[in-house]
Amino acid sequence: MLLVFILLALYLLPAEAEGASRPFHFGFKRSVNGNPASINEEGFKEILERHGGIFLGNSTEKSLYMTFDNGYENGFTGQILDVLKQKKVPAAFFVTGHYINDQPELLKRMAAEGHIIGNHSWSHPDMTQISTERIHQELDKVKQAVEKVTGKPGMSYLRPPRGIFSEHTLRVSHEMGYTNVFWSIAYKDWDTKQQKGRQYAYNQVMKQLHPGAVLLLHSVSRDNTEALGSIIDAARQQGYDFRSLDDLKPLQPLGSP
Repeated sequence: MLLVFILLALYLLPAEAEGASRPFHFGFKRSVNGNPASINEEGFKEILERHGGIFLGNSTEKSLYMTFDNGYENGFTGQILDVLKQKKVPAAFFVTGHYINDQPELLKRMAAEGHIIGNHSWSHPDMTQISTERIHQELDKVKQAVEKVTGKPGMSYLRPPRGIFSEHTLRVSHEMGYTNVFWSIAYKDWDTKQQKGRQYAYNQVMKQLHPGAVLLLHSVSRDNTEALGSIIDAARQQGYDFRSLDDLKPLQPLGSP
């Protein structure tokens, strides 16, 4: 019997080496009345802390961090960049391989105007279901392609496709030099067939506003594009300022000062 257990353990080792760890879908308790959003009840807070993940900035400072997911282009990113330039707001754009191949001029503009270009993987897979080698390939292809298009080396931020992650994917990507960026404000904005107007987008974002918030918006949304300027103006009227992800510190392990 002991031999059976030893053989079973040896059989399972390769799977563990490839990171057969529990997958999580990022979720959070939304902010209400300006209180911080929370991941205390989701079961993965310690894992994110352990591997330097980001989802929220300093909840005592009225700072906001604007991020966009760019899986494909729907004709709105140019307008979004116009608003960000006019309002002097820094943002991070998380791009896929399809976007890089399809929209090199928009990538060049993002970089030229001082925005962060982040990694959203090459083909948008569930990274908890692929090998370590494939994770490296997915992220390296994006990094190399963005560097080739923009002429600017380096890529520091990753948003896992669909917000799916595991301790293994966090560890592997962190070892590659990435900070995993999640969010504390979001709504269902990615469905291009379910756009409900600029006022709806404005209301969805503003009712969740809270100090240190990381906003997730999808650039395919007409509603987001049309509401963006008003969201920025209204947030500033409430005393908020917009900062770069470079100013946001990773989550600290439990018990840290």
